[in-house]
Amino acid sequence: MKNPTNLTKILVSLTALGCTSAIAVPSAQSQPAYGSYLGAGASFGFTSGNSSAGESSRTSALIAARYKFLEFPISLRTQILIGNSTAVVPTISFDVPLNFDTDVYIGAGVALSNTVDTTPVGNKNSFVIQPGIDYTLPNSNLVLFSNVIFAFDAYRNSSGTSATSLQTGLGLRF
Repeated sequence: MKNPTNLTKILVSLTALGCTSAIAVPSAQSQPAYGSYLGAGASFGFTSGNSSAGESSRTSALIAARYKFLEFPISLRTQILIGNSTAVVPTISFDVPLNFDTDVYIGAGVALSNTVDTTPVGNKNSFVIQPGIDYTLPNSNLVLFSNVIFAFDAYRNSSGTSATSLQTGLGLRF
């Protein structure tokens, strides 16, 4: 190298150009699993309450809805678990985009399942935490979704026993 100062000038210029373009061009931001959806699937209960009282784990059909606030990383979600008994689980979630097609979220809400027979989230109204993931299939309006519901103190005849269920399905964006 005959003139290291020319090389230094070139490197400084390229660095400055890169920094300028990074500042001048607004960065693309992912939008969590773009939009709202209505879907259907299944719910699988993993826990039981008092088995002698008939509080065994259940599997049920699932109707799921998500309303996405486009300007904020917040969604309103509702899961309806339909089986021998029905539970409704409304939550509000904080959504974190992983990329343009995928987001993960954590939600909090209630399980409204004050029934005689058990549901995948128990048979007693309870507080829930709901982590999950939404994946929008590329070039379509379809969303694959999955989440887990942790319902605290969810069984009427088993004080303090929590219920855990897995929900999964396919939604249609609107």
